[in-house]
Amino acid sequence: MNVSEHVPAVSGVLSVVALALVFAAALQAIPQALLPRAPDPVLAAIPHVNAVVSATAVGTIAVGWRAARRGDVARHRAAMLSTTGLFALFLVAYLYRVALLGPTDFSGPPLVEGVIYPGILAVHIVLAIVCVPLVIYVLLLALTHSVPELRETRHPTVGRVAAALWLISFTLGVVVYLMLYVLF
Repeated sequence: MNVSEHVPAVSGVLSVVALALVFAAALQAIPQALLPRAPDPVLAAIPHVNAVVSATAVGTIAVGWRAARRGDVARHRAAMLSTTGLFALFLVAYLYRVALLGPTDFSGPPLVEGVIYPGILAVHIVLAIVCVPLVIYVLLLALTHSVPELRETRHPTVGRVAAALWLISFTLGVVVYLMLYVLF
């Protein structure tokens, strides 16, 4: 099968598989016996490392977006592939920790706990979920088409949407981290 001719279908299949794995880990449906248990200090460090990864991803998305607008394809590609790698690193670490320990409880003031934190967290999660198929789609287009061909695909349009949503999701992820581990 020629993937370049079936990018939407392949993107759909990969998105379903990826999101199924994400939900299985997030809902602790993966038996813990299947996962090697890291030492407690490693598990405790994951949120802090992920905050740095997320902040770095905000920067690489901004660099990639700017490079695309300037026509610097090589820099755009490097930045977006870096962002994809950072996202994969974040996701593996986050899901590993959540699969073992469950989600982190929020211990802030009642108003923040009842209204502000859930709202920020919900938008962060929804955007992260929406980004998965968009990012897979633009990544597959980029990997299967030449630069001149890409200009004739939905890559520029979907890429702008994916980058904007990804940027907001990563930024809100840093806000969630600050609320969970720094502010409260």
